[in-house]
Amino acid sequence: MIISRAPVRISFFGGGTDYPEYFLKEGGAVLATAIDKFSYVTASPFLSHLFDYSIRVSYRKVELAKDVNDIEHSVFRECLNVCGLEKDIELHNVADLPAFTGLGSSSTFTVSLLHALHSFKGEFLTPYELAYEAIHVERHLLKENVGCQDQVMAAFGGFNLLEFRTETDISVTRIPLSPQRLSEFEQCLFLVFTGITRKASEVVAKQLQRVDQNTKALRSMRSMVYEGLEILTSGRPLREFGELLHRAWVAKRSLDDGISNSEINHIYRCGLEAGAWGGKLLGAGGGGFMLFLADPNVHANLREIFADRQILPVKVNAGGSQIIFS
Repeated sequence: MIISRAPVRISFFGGGTDYPEYFLKEGGAVLATAIDKFSYVTASPFLSHLFDYSIRVSYRKVELAKDVNDIEHSVFRECLNVCGLEKDIELHNVADLPAFTGLGSSSTFTVSLLHALHSFKGEFLTPYELAYEAIHVERHLLKENVGCQDQVMAAFGGFNLLEFRTETDISVTRIPLSPQRLSEFEQCLFLVFTGITRKASEVVAKQLQRVDQNTKALRSMRSMVYEGLEILTSGRPLREFGELLHRAWVAKRSLDDGISNSEINHIYRCGLEAGAWGGKLLGAGGGGFMLFLADPNVHANLREIFADRQILPVKVNAGGSQIIFS
């Protein structure tokens, strides 16, 4: 049996510039960290000659298929085809978090699945190869409106500056932070679930139609990546990072009306009124998790304000996709 594990991520700055529709013209950049919430895939041999089906896949439902192309779950189906596995395999997926919450869980699952399948075949892929293959599956086989940061963060893990030139030319630079600075930063993070789930591909579709109109805002969002990086690595007060997150959220909302709504705006106002320095909605918009950056001393206020909502404690700088059992 093979068990793989890949992390989801928090993206602080630059989200939206990781789409080829933008970065092939302007170049993109993202500042993000992997967190300690994972998608797991198990792959084990299946003796199909003893059964009346060839492949078994398990997620929210169980599928028993005689042919790979009969599998309803598109990611399982396409990844099996990419890896040339037609029968005699059983696959299971479990995750720490549900899908459609703004943390990149869909791409994380794709990365974890590809890692498990290649390992099942005795093949080794580098993090770059794994990320690029996941991007190919999602963008070109599944035709999803996805960017390229989630696959890279799932494959590499860590706390990184990502720079995008093409879909197969992406630079990953580890952020040089001391354990003390990482701990200080981590203690300021506060994630609350909006209670709204949405499919990112659908939210993004409208945004991609407005790339040319939004070029100025996207350039500004990309520049915030390097400003945020300088705040973190220079030891400047983390309050400045939080205030920059606020600016990034204002810029993000300007891209399309569907990114926020009255409920999301209410949650954000409550967070600021409780003492947060700033924050943003994670992911493409429309729902998912809201991130706040706040002095740890005001986290009690935030917990009280959001007592009726799900709060998610996280640790940053999680490891990338790996085989944890074989």
